[in-house]
Amino acid sequence: MAAVLSAATLVVGVALVVPTGHAAAAAGCPSCTAPAGARADARAEEFVVSEAQFNQMFPNRNPFYTYSGLTAALSAYPEFANTGSDTVRRQEAAAFLANVGHETGGLVYVVEQNTSNYPHYCDASQPYGCPAGQAAYYGRGPLQLSWNFNYKAAGDALGIDLLHNPYLVEQDPAVAWKTALWYWNTQQGPGTMTPHQAMVSGAGFGETIRSINGSIECNGGNPGQVQSRINNYTSFVQILGTTPGDNLSC
Repeated sequence: MAAVLSAATLVVGVALVVPTGHAAAAAGCPSCTAPAGARADARAEEFVVSEAQFNQMFPNRNPFYTYSGLTAALSAYPEFANTGSDTVRRQEAAAFLANVGHETGGLVYVVEQNTSNYPHYCDASQPYGCPAGQAAYYGRGPLQLSWNFNYKAAGDALGIDLLHNPYLVEQDPAVAWKTALWYWNTQQGPGTMTPHQAMVSGAGFGETIRSINGSIECNGGNPGQVQSRINNYTSFVQILGTTPGDNLSC
């Protein structure tokens, strides 16, 4: 349960950086100039994690977290697990899924389990307020998206009105995965780079932890939680047939 409850702190105090847009064509993404439908299909076919490997990583996953939902979400961020060498692509996929697994208890939990936290995630100082309700912006999805300002920013980036309908993140698997990819590819949180940048630059898995929950877990703050993420990562890179690289901890 600690792994799940820690998800509630994912975006507390995050210095929000709203993305200016997706890269039109990322390095190592030859399909990015194709029509949207063909591009989405190509991304799914190119994805370095097979459905069998996904199921091996998450043997007890909630049926909501479908592999097809994940592959459908890939076209939103074509640079994800599609930049650099084959090793780097596999390492990034493993790193993303390792953190996702930690935040959701192995893809078991779709929503934050501590319901008493729910009213806390409405920042009424925002000019748009909390139109879905005071308690509507609790943690949901693979990276437990929380707070009204993050729902708005993710929704704006993805072209989905999540401010008015945050429940889509617990109802539509592709939307849920897209919100996790939004954070991974565009937000640095308490770190100094996005998790995507950390993996493609060689900064290492430890920097992804820092960007997701570093203010609470890194620098000795919660070594058990850090080790849980590292254990996931080292297991997943083995499943994907590659090595973990350096700088695993933060």
